[in-house]
Amino acid sequence: MSVLTCEHHGPVALVTLNRPDRHNALSPELICRLADLFDTLAKDDAVRVVVMTGAGEKTFCSGGDLELSLPLLSGARAPETEWDRRILADRSLVFRAGLKGETFPKPVIAAINGHCLAGGFELMLGTDIRIAAEHAMFGLPEAKHALIPFAGALARLTRQLPQPIAMEMLLTGDTVPAARLAETGLLNRVLPADDVLPAALDMAQKIAANGPVAIEAIKAVTQSAIGRPLAEGFAIETEAMDRVMATEDAREGPRAFMERRKPVYRGR
Repeated sequence: MSVLTCEHHGPVALVTLNRPDRHNALSPELICRLADLFDTLAKDDAVRVVVMTGAGEKTFCSGGDLELSLPLLSGARAPETEWDRRILADRSLVFRAGLKGETFPKPVIAAINGHCLAGGFELMLGTDIRIAAEHAMFGLPEAKHALIPFAGALARLTRQLPQPIAMEMLLTGDTVPAARLAETGLLNRVLPADDVLPAALDMAQKIAANGPVAIEAIKAVTQSAIGRPLAEGFAIETEAMDRVMATEDAREGPRAFMERRKPVYRGR
């Protein structure tokens, strides 16, 4: 059984973490396969939006595997497999699997089917839109294990939550229910469990129907402008405007609107 699956729904790629017996924990194999898959999807012009979820009904992702991955990274376990050796030879695999580092160019929607903890929470922070099940709990318990989050949370969380709330989560390691995080704006929607994935796929298809060059530019500019002075953000936005306005799609969109027909976007 593959630890990671990818199904294509037209222009939408549905990526599923598939270790339900281990709460979809990120084993060395899953880390490597996820990093490789993100690399592939980023370059696939047929894919316009990615939806991520976890197998089963209990857990989206519980984070790094405490038996396999964390001991490997701390030096408490010697490498035993090809996956172990890949991670030790290229630590960026861990970061790429968590969407840490260079911005993934396409929108990513998290369909959070269950508990979302540690590295799973950090993976969620790297996504653009989050739809969660009502029963899902969220947390960063690393400090309880004498560890720190290292897949992006220390840099991202205070940008996405008010600092006191972020610091409480980071320092106590306590879990927070989905409804509470929705109140803070960290989650877009909280739905009954059976509705989470259909809602995520529906939103993904809606996004995928828009101009793909424009969608990638919107994501790239908003990410690049974070933390910069307004003048720099405006300059990045203007450069993207010049690039997008020169595309065939930018001419097709208004023309289709005026002709009262569905636009045909070609990504150029």
